[in-house]
Order: sequence, then C-alpha cells, then structure tokens
Amino acid sequence: MSKHTPVLSSAAAVLALSLATAACGGPDGDGGSGDAGALTLGYFPNLTHAPALVGVENGTLAEALGDVELRTQTFNAGPDAINALFAGEVDATFIGPNPAINGWSQSGGTALRIIAGSTSGGAGLVVREGIDSVEDLPGTTLSTPQLGNTQDVALRWFAREQGWEADTEGGGDLSILPQENSEIIDAFLLGEIDGAWVPEPHLSRLVEEGGGRLLLDEADLWPGTGGEFVTTHLIVNSDFLEAEPEVVEDLLRGHVETVDWINDNPEDAQAAATAHLESLTGGELAPELVASAFENTSFTVDPVSESLRGGAEHAEAVGLLEPVDLEGIYALDLLNGVLTELGRDEVAGF
Repeated sequence: MSKHTPVLSSAAAVLALSLATAACGGPDGDGGSGDAGALTLGYFPNLTHAPALVGVENGTLAEALGDVELRTQTFNAGPDAINALFAGEVDATFIGPNPAINGWSQSGGTALRIIAGSTSGGAGLVVREGIDSVEDLPGTTLSTPQLGNTQDVALRWFAREQGWEADTEGGGDLSILPQENSEIIDAFLLGEIDGAWVPEPHLSRLVEEGGGRLLLDEADLWPGTGGEFVTTHLIVNSDFLEAEPEVVEDLLRGHVETVDWINDNPEDAQAAATAHLESLTGGELAPELVASAFENTSFTVDPVSESLRGGAEHAEAVGLLEPVDLEGIYALDLLNGVLTELGRDEVAGF
C-alpha cells in the first residue's frame, strides 16, 4: 500500500455518509455475527449474483459452513453493502468491483479483502427504439443502479471516452440518473428514461419486456482481458478473516462447489436462481429471460484481477475516486488452497 491514505473525491464521498446507519436489510435482518457461531453473508437480487442465489437456495453454503450458522442480507447496490460491511452488519458479501475499490480506499486498505471471483459479464447499455448508434446518445437520459456502483462507473467512463460531459447532478451532454433497478424497469416502460446500463436480469428484462435493444455489451469494452471483466466477486471483512480463517475457508469451499454446479448444471441452476429471486422479490421471471441472462454471463472463482485495476482507473477518470494503491486488496491464499486440494489451477491477484 502507499504511505498515504487515499481520499475519495467529493462526489464519491457522498457514498460514505451513511457508514454509521443501518444498511438495507435482508430476509432475516439479524446483522453481522461477530463470532464464529455465525457468518452473515450479503448479496443482491441480481442474476449476476447467481452463485449466491444458488448457494443459498440449494443449501450448499450453509452445509459447507457446518455448525456455523449462515445468515443473509440483501442489497440493491454496492455502496449499501460496503456500508453494512463497515458497520459490522455483514461479515462477507458478494459485490461489484467499484464499490469494493471505494471501500478499500475509504478504509485506507484495512476494512476488506477480495477472497474470490464470482461472475464475469452480464452487464451493458440497453436503449429504447430510435437510438440506433452511440452517436444518438447525447441529449438522452440514461439510468444506472446507484451513484458509484459498477455499472454507474462503466457508463460515466464510456461517456468520458466519447468526449461527453456527464456530472453527478444529471447534467451535461448525457444525463445520468441513478435509480434502483426496479425503478429503472418502470421508468423505461413509461418512457421516462431512454436507456440504462444495468446488470442481469434487468438487462434482459429491458430487452424482453421493454422492447429495448442492447446497444453496448460491456464485454466488448474489455479487449485486454478477452472480454472478461469482474462483475461480481466475494469480499470479506478483514477482521473476520483474521479472526476466523477456517470459517472463511469453509465458505469458499461452498462457493467453489456452487460455481462448479452452476456450470455443470445450467438449467437446474437457472431454476434454483429463479426460485430464490422470486422468494426475495415476490416477482416472477420468465424462463426464457433467465436463460438469456445466463447466456450473457459466466461464473468463475477467478477474480479477473486486471479488470479490477482497470475499473479503478475508470473510477478515477470520472472523478469518483482519487488515485488508490490496490496492492494487498486480494487475499486468495485460502481459495488457492481449496483449488489445490481439488487438483485445480490457482488464481492470481496482483
């Protein structure tokens, strides 16, 4: 790490204002465990979090933890999950790269560690009829799930690469309007926004239900990694990792088992993810929509570390992050130990 503590820009600092408040509660609302008797895991009701959805639904994660109770909380977007991690309300959480980078920066590299990859791909920009090319985007209103989340940074960085201004107040050549994913769907259907940069299954919902078209697949913006980019990875509270490495290792065993099962049983995995999503949201997802979302997404415990570095550079470029030294953010020894036991290749951080 660098000798100085990275400082968030004024725009990104807004994301840290609620560190002392409660984050979005999940099904049980029990909060962090603080002891080895339980582990509280965070995740989002998105198909880009399928390893969490499936691992919880099938009981794989709970079984891997043995006598340690698995508790859960769900979140709409990354900054809320980071706040909960800081507050000790969750011990580990599935999360996108940019909120993890922000959390690392906010804490001076002390609060969290990335312990595994989870998901690559499954995000992009969907637009309404009449927007046929990138050149048609200036003057439009586009949504993202939350200021500073992974998709928000991706859209702001793309706009900057085109030479467009887009401020955090919704002004500029391109108006970017952060909204919750459910609100994005409704706003698109009502014609209140022209498009959105969202993760699955919201991307496929905008296409299938809203008549939108995928203008930009984010995978096309990552040629240096062959189209692979981290959409979701698994992070842990640093204190919990230090105090309970065996519990974290058991969580990782369950995670590896879940990712393997998803890749070996895609149709059953889609059914399990759908069932869990419906239990969380009360809504129903059409099987063809889930299949489309899975087709756009890959699941891997490899953290695709070089895309994390790129994401940090993008956040810096759009003014949501001051330069930050990411050395030490990965703690992959436990994961690599599990992979070695299984006769698998190790994964790499920086």
